Amino acid sequence: MAAAGRLIATRGPSGATIGAIARAVRAPTGSIYHRFDSRDVLLAEVWLRAAAAFQDAFFARLAGPVPWQAGLAAALHMAQRARQHPDEARLLLLHRRDDFVDRGWPPAMRRRAQRLGRQIDTELRAFTRRLCGREDPRKVRIVAYAVVEAPFAAIRRHVAARENLPPYVDVLIRTTYEAVIGLLGVPD
Repeated sequence: MAAAGRLIATRGPSGATIGAIARAVRAPTGSIYHRFDSRDVLLAEVWLRAAAAFQDAFFARLAGPVPWQAGLAAALHMAQRARQHPDEARLLLLHRRDDFVDRGWPPAMRRRAQRLGRQIDTELRAFTRRLCGREDPRKVRIVAYAVVEAPFAAIRRHVAARENLPPYVDVLIRTTYEAVIGLLGVPD
């Protein structure tokens, strides 16, 4: 799994062939097929694990006791996580979910992917209620931009170039979060 993740981060999903994975771990290709029904299932498992690990850490921060601070902590976590897990960041930021999702996956994998997608919507709506006192589509959209979309945009170019994230990225994320959440009239 780790070797497949590194290959995806370096070469993209198409570069993570069973042969390349087998060479990376110095194992026969048959041993990989013994553990995974297909290459698609292996790549799906890599993506699902990375997405779940990221979301778990992100939403743990978003659940902090003071909503305004929790939102900022979650937004800043994007850059922190990308620094700590650069391969995971490349996998999640540079490849579309569709590159991995549902190519003949077993039903349990499909359900896991659906749960991850629902978790994003559910958690962002719940956080918007905590932060603003209520949720409506406009507020949820603004919150999603402040805590997810703007931080992704701030780090994506650096991740794609395999650069270390410079400290100003955190300043951009903080400043954007403060300005965008300020539009909602939420005091810090």
